[in-house]
Amino acid sequence: MKRVVVAVTGASGQIYAKSIIDKLAKLSESGEVDFEVIFSIPAKGVWKEETGLDVPKSDECSYIVNNYDFGNRNASGSNCSDSMIIIPCSMGTIGRLAAGTSDTLILRAADVMLKERKKLIIVPRESPFSLIHLRNMTTLTEAGAIIAPASPGFYQKPAGLEQMVDIFTDKILDIAGVDSIKKRDRWGD
Repeated sequence: MKRVVVAVTGASGQIYAKSIIDKLAKLSESGEVDFEVIFSIPAKGVWKEETGLDVPKSDECSYIVNNYDFGNRNASGSNCSDSMIIIPCSMGTIGRLAAGTSDTLILRAADVMLKERKKLIIVPRESPFSLIHLRNMTTLTEAGAIIAPASPGFYQKPAGLEQMVDIFTDKILDIAGVDSIKKRDRWGD
């Protein structure tokens, strides 16, 4: 069974995080995936603002993890997940990760993914990028992270926003190695 950690930070684009979480929750119910979700404090506010929903609480959803729980299994290289997706990823998170800080579980789990050479997928939703942003993303790419900006394609002719988000998040789950996610038609097929 694949283990996936989803980290949600305070960048705009919470619709992508919601889509990923909803898909993983369905796969988890059928026993196909084991996953956990970590929200940063800023993410909780942006989530509410952009989705109109409250962030699920850990006593309501077993997959929600406290961002300051350093006793969590994902804080250790001896028990890290198969892949981690930071979606959306703020430039502040990217900068702190590129600098090697680990003062939250999100940063520590991401650091563990890099040191253990596991899949770390970072989905920034910023535009335009400054030179500092680009250098930080270069540093993370050189360390083994996959940078996958929230830039959905249009060759599949999505009928609306929801389908566009769905196509993009399927691609992110595909990169994460979640084999049970439905495959979309590929360009040229």
